[in-house]
Amino acid sequence: MFRSRSKDDAAAAPLDEEPKARDPQAPKGRPTPKRSEAEALRRAVSKPATNRKEASKRAREARRSAMTKQREALLSGDERHLPVRDRGPVRRFTRDFVDAKFHVAEFFLPIAVLILVMSMLPSPQMRNVALLMWLVVIVMIVLDSVLLTRRLKKRLRARFPDESLRGTSAYALMRTMQMRRMRLPRAQVKRGEDPR
Repeated sequence: MFRSRSKDDAAAAPLDEEPKARDPQAPKGRPTPKRSEAEALRRAVSKPATNRKEASKRAREARRSAMTKQREALLSGDERHLPVRDRGPVRRFTRDFVDAKFHVAEFFLPIAVLILVMSMLPSPQMRNVALLMWLVVIVMIVLDSVLLTRRLKKRLRARFPDESLRGTSAYALMRTMQMRRMRLPRAQVKRGEDPR
């Protein structure tokens, strides 16, 4: 009885019409919402958790999705989702520099297994050879590591004069201790290739 005519007409309009796709260049056909309305809508969409159980569930899901993205980035080399220790052009160059060459430390695990087997043999000569091999391997790893860090620092200073090189030597040495196949982020250069 006291209703306005426009509301009655809107209610009587057919509901089975499909909405047409809007041309991006056309005007939007509605007024821009006030800031308070937009903020209220945004808050309603992303409401904070009402209890601890829901908050821990949301945190767990967020952590899981972040870890999945990080794992994919470690496999593909995508810089956006890498852990902080692996990000940046200096760390990328360090990884490429290490991956481009053979290093004694990456073969340490297989050599250690071989030496362990030799030291268990009953022959005293084999035990002496195993002991000597330990000494040779350790000296070779130390020499290789010293040469690697010196060459790496020299190349990094030339290439990135304004960047901080803190922690790059330890990062490179930790990478040499892993077998090439097991390294994360995965190697992006072939052996013998000059790092970019």
